[in-house]
Amino acid sequence: MKRLMLALVLASAVPPTFAVLPAVAATPTQDLAQVSAYIRQVSSLTADFSQTDRNGQTLTGKLTLKQPGKIRFQYQKGVPLLIVGDGKALTVIDYEVRQVQRWPIGSSPLGALIDPKRDLSKFGKVVQTGDPNVLTVEASDPKRPEFGTITLVFNRKASAPAGLELYGWVARDAQSNRTAVRLTNHRYGADIPDSAFRWRDPRPVSRPSH
Repeated sequence: MKRLMLALVLASAVPPTFAVLPAVAATPTQDLAQVSAYIRQVSSLTADFSQTDRNGQTLTGKLTLKQPGKIRFQYQKGVPLLIVGDGKALTVIDYEVRQVQRWPIGSSPLGALIDPKRDLSKFGKVVQTGDPNVLTVEASDPKRPEFGTITLVFNRKASAPAGLELYGWVARDAQSNRTAVRLTNHRYGADIPDSAFRWRDPRPVSRPSH
């Protein structure tokens, strides 16, 4: 289970085709600019997610995102795990074993999605899918391969921010552990309080000996 979480934090799915707006041929530079525009325009997003690891195990839950840098993965009932980004760090909380692990936002491929100030052209590239209605971008830092890669998959949709809807992504860590995330029921622009990105620390409080 923990490997599943770390693959998400440290890391190509192509969605099925359905009717969307007619696609217009664009250059990779224009596609990257469109993705950057999407990231800047999405001030907040909530969605349902399903997450599948390389063994085919699937978990579901709710995603909450607020720019800049805040994200929360609330897993289905019975899964004692939580992932929260508070704008500075990405934290994995395992309530079953009372462990907490933290990484700077910039050290996770998810930073490509929740940091509007990052220049996507410096670490992202368009991956051709053969479907003009699907835009796929792979992001990684070639100087820090241990951070893994994330492949963002978008559907072109006229009514969505910047004409794109985030279908999901695939995260792959340095050990090639692969985790795919699919989003549904997107809801944009909700007023999300910062308290949504707080979490309860399960670690026991150490008390001084007498």
